[in-house]
Amino acid sequence: MGAIDGTHVPANIPVKIQGKFRGRKEETTQNVLAAITFDLKFIYVLDGWKGSAHDSQVLGDALSIPSGLKISECI
Repeated sequence: MGAIDGTHVPANIPVKIQGKFRGRKEETTQNVLAAITFDLKFIYVLDGWKGSAHDSQVLGDALSIPSGLKISECI
């Protein structure tokens, strides 16, 4: 694995649940986590998390899903 990072992507959300998707800058966003290889190819993407979710929550979810993100140990 080369790198893991998260970003916020603008999202159109139904009015009654917009509060959960508001990030620090008051925009409605989805929190997206992505992992890439050293040659910049995507190997994992987890999207759809509410914009107010902390990055550690998103990473924890990615690691807990049976078919989710797998991190190998360095030798």
